[in-house]
Amino acid sequence: MSDAAAAVQDEWVLAPLSRVLKLNVEVVDVDPGRTYPIVGVLNRGRGLLFRGPVAGSSTAYKKLNRIGPGVLVYSRLKAFEGAITVTPDDLPESFASQEFPTFAFGTDMDPDFFRILTTTQSMWGALQGASKGMGGRRERVKPADFLNIAMAIPPLLVQERIVEVIGAMDEQVAALEVEADSLLRVRNAVLGDMLSRGGEGWLSAPLSEAGTLSRGRRFVKSDYVESGLGCIHYGQIYTDYGASATRTVTYLPESFRGSMRLAQPGDVVVAGTSENVEDVGKAVAWLGDEDVAVHDDCFIFRHDLDPKFVSYFFASPFFQHQKRQFASVTKVVRISAANLKKIVMPVPPRDEQERISRAAGAVDAQVAALQAEAERLRRVRVAVLSGLLNRTIDIKSAELLEV
Repeated sequence: MSDAAAAVQDEWVLAPLSRVLKLNVEVVDVDPGRTYPIVGVLNRGRGLLFRGPVAGSSTAYKKLNRIGPGVLVYSRLKAFEGAITVTPDDLPESFASQEFPTFAFGTDMDPDFFRILTTTQSMWGALQGASKGMGGRRERVKPADFLNIAMAIPPLLVQERIVEVIGAMDEQVAALEVEADSLLRVRNAVLGDMLSRGGEGWLSAPLSEAGTLSRGRRFVKSDYVESGLGCIHYGQIYTDYGASATRTVTYLPESFRGSMRLAQPGDVVVAGTSENVEDVGKAVAWLGDEDVAVHDDCFIFRHDLDPKFVSYFFASPFFQHQKRQFASVTKVVRISAANLKKIVMPVPPRDEQERISRAAGAVDAQVAALQAEAERLRRVRVAVLSGLLNRTIDIKSAELLEV
């Protein structure tokens, strides 16, 4: 750290965001004859959501906000969930509804520093505090209230050094995630190769003949309790489970058992709903000791095959290629039980099924190790950033930190 940076280390100013931001909304009238690339903002500072092109003639909006590169944008309606980000400098021309105000940065604020702030609990908490309205999802944050949020603003030199320290950590996390994703692609390609080899005793059968499919039953997140009947929500298949699981991450009251549809040990739970075609149909083999409740956006596949082999089939190019003709794309992507049953699965002898699942599982173990290291670094990042922002860690100490 330079002497200049050290000298201004303590010159932080508590001030409203209006000191460093300026409302910069550019409204355009919707032309029915053109197409608009629409974006939204993901919650918890996860960046932009690219919704795709929308014809002006098909949208109900009469006006749209133009979203430019290098600006701050948040969702007035989703602000209480941390839906705020700084757009990338190379963002192509994009648009959003007028629920997404934008702000330009003043000379006293580094946009990259503010991008880091959008990933913090303190920013999300401030947005929650500024939300006003009927409560819950009807609350909104008005731009004037957003600009009144007070924060400790460090000198520009300190902002830049914090960006360097946290950016280095983010690069390490990103590199681990890229390596993990590459291994998963290799795994899936190998699965495709192994499943296409065929041989003595190999069969092919639609899922309707290879086993039975049944739909789960409805429950909501407010039903969760600390312990009781294990349950699998369709969203958790994408975020919390790999190819197999022996424990659930959430539970329902035991009194729900009689009204739920349960997966037995050895069953495979398949997600029937997703935000995109690529993910729909992701599966997890349930290998726990007890039956578990399954959400109604999932299917339970009961069979006499190796459970992990079946789960890996749903990740293979064989399944991915076939499902695209059956997926229904609206606001969300769905695949029905009737269409799922039509998908054909190669069925090798049991010992070959187990060999394939072991080979895929070995790659998954490497992926899990990379993901665990990435998660460890994320926790370190949170602690270091918190220390830098509340000044319990000075910049020089952070620079010397080994992660």
